[in-house]
Amino acid sequence: MDSIKIILTGATGMVGEGVLMECLENPNVSEILSISRKSSGKTHPKLKEYLVPDFLSIDINDENLKGYDACFFCAGISSVGMNEEDYTKITYDTTIHFANVVLHQNPNMIFSYVSGASTDSTESGKIMWARVKGRTENALKKMNFKGAYNFRPGFMKPVDGQLNVKWFFKPFIWIFPIFLPSKSLTLHEVGRAMINTVKKGYPTSTLEIRDIKNLAI
Repeated sequence: MDSIKIILTGATGMVGEGVLMECLENPNVSEILSISRKSSGKTHPKLKEYLVPDFLSIDINDENLKGYDACFFCAGISSVGMNEEDYTKITYDTTIHFANVVLHQNPNMIFSYVSGASTDSTESGKIMWARVKGRTENALKKMNFKGAYNFRPGFMKPVDGQLNVKWFFKPFIWIFPIFLPSKSLTLHEVGRAMINTVKKGYPTSTLEIRDIKNLAI
């Protein structure tokens, strides 16, 4: 495959914006369709935007999502202050509905999902967000994608020039990778690893920090 066409979600958040910026710079990517509720504010010859008010309202036959090689699902929300029902609707229901839509339109698609370190694959642990993320990961692995990869990054250093970085996160950008390098990576690495799931694949479907770093090379 000479170049790849990507659907990306979450471009208005820190992870999605960083992955988007890597994709825009990466010569292996020829086109990105950013799907979100509001514009990323970025313009680039590779970038198209499709604004939708609610991901759950996207029709299974929506041909705007047709003709792509991969989906990088970077959208997400913090579980702080949320009950399990509401968090499940946003994290599980939305992701799986969207995955069904893009798979229906692109039967040979690679799907990469940003989960999180300490996600609970048993779906039965005490931590609510980890259970819901684990349930989401497990459901994606059972779908008929050409490949489905669950990314479990730790601390992610933003790409230079990112706008969507919370103020309380900024003091840790330089400190954390120095003192805890094994638990840190960059959003460039996350983006490159996602691109490489399409270019060369990976032996396991669950990618911890060390796997993301290996795949990013």
